[in-house]
Amino acid sequence: MHRGKGMKFVGDSRVPAERKANIPKDYSEFPGKTEAFWPNFLLKEWLVGSVFLIGYLALTVAHPSPLERVADPTDTGYIPLPDWYFLFLYQLLKYEFAAGQFTVVGAFIMPGIAFGALMLAPFLDRGPERRPTKRPVAVGMMLLGVAATIFLTWESVVSHDWEAAAEQGKIVQEVPIDTDAEGYAIMEANTCLSCHGANLAGNPNVAPGLIGTGLSAEEVADIAKNGQGTMPAGVFKGTDEELQKLAEYVANDGEAAGESEEASE
Repeated sequence: MHRGKGMKFVGDSRVPAERKANIPKDYSEFPGKTEAFWPNFLLKEWLVGSVFLIGYLALTVAHPSPLERVADPTDTGYIPLPDWYFLFLYQLLKYEFAAGQFTVVGAFIMPGIAFGALMLAPFLDRGPERRPTKRPVAVGMMLLGVAATIFLTWESVVSHDWEAAAEQGKIVQEVPIDTDAEGYAIMEANTCLSCHGANLAGNPNVAPGLIGTGLSAEEVADIAKNGQGTMPAGVFKGTDEELQKLAEYVANDGEAAGESEEASE
């Protein structure tokens, strides 16, 4: 038997006999319609991103973020304001169809549909054209999103009470108070701190501060029991002895009565 007899060699046309170098296509045949992703397109994206990044860095150096007073979790009257890039969502929650019992609609459903539509835009319009007039679906969705964002942001800025916001966030020098005193514990038990603040500095939108009021213990007790201004009567639920200790604590500017007398002596 001769060597190799009965053997057959089969070739596969899908496997090239010679490997060719990975040479990009000649895009000169399609002027203005397409270009190589690397390095032409990607380099342009990097340059544009670098310009915006440098601009934002220069803006943060020239205009630092304003600081407000230390956050007080007991201050229920403080109205927070989101950063500028979330103002359009903040304004959306002010409308009746997106607030109250419809908060879920304004906070989740509507933004989810909007951002989901923008993410699906490349799949909804897969045409090769780059002219805006040839891609009405994608361009229309983008213009609608941009117009809605600009309008809601503008409405949020012009309708916000900036003077009240600056007043509620103003940094005020705090006076050290005795948080271990019995009077402080009584105030905390009667929810006094939810309006007047944990440091008794008050809130301009809800209740005044209790430091340096100049009121006597009797006057403080009368206000705590009968109310004054926006403070209704019957807020204090403790005993007469607790009321007296609370009044002396406030009248002494956040110090226990004994400590204040020792300091005067």
